[in-house]
Amino acid sequence: MEIACLDLEGVLVPEIWIAFAEKTGIESLRATTRDIADYDVLMKQRLRILDEHGLKLSDIQEVIGALTPLEGAVEFVDWLRERFQVVILSDTFYEFSQPLMRQLGFPTLLCHRLITDESGRVMDYQLRQKDPKRQSVLAFKSLYYRVIAAGDSYNDTSMLGEADAGILFHAPDNVIREFAQFPAVQTFEDLKLAFIKASNRALRL
Repeated sequence: MEIACLDLEGVLVPEIWIAFAEKTGIESLRATTRDIADYDVLMKQRLRILDEHGLKLSDIQEVIGALTPLEGAVEFVDWLRERFQVVILSDTFYEFSQPLMRQLGFPTLLCHRLITDESGRVMDYQLRQKDPKRQSVLAFKSLYYRVIAAGDSYNDTSMLGEADAGILFHAPDNVIREFAQFPAVQTFEDLKLAFIKASNRALRL
């Protein structure tokens, strides 16, 4: 049996923090895991900026409510689910995800949680576990699944390396250069072909 593990932001949906940066005009909120490899450093920076500007969870959720999946993403997920078990492994938060996951047909999502106070101020975040994407792949392999994974950022590379086959999708040049061992594709049609090539079964488009 084969299971497909996908990152969410930048792969199937827009980068939420970039969309929020564009809405608020706060340029420093545009930083993502494509830019900063250490997720804790990135999140502490984000929390500090939210606090400095008095922004709350509801402000972010309002922006998320207006987002839609990337063009072709819904069709790609449908295509993938006909051929593989599909799990989204993301460093997003359950408090962000529902509007976008609804549009994707609610595939299984493993991610993190935000900690807020009574006013909705974001106080902290709670990781599901350390290095969660890689640990999820390890768990699936322990269940005798063969894992094919796709992602776009530094925080995906341990998942791609642990998988039986890893694919970079929509990745920036710096990530592609540093992780040249993974095939890199830019369109959903090419991503389908990459999954077919990585599979140990005779699949067709």
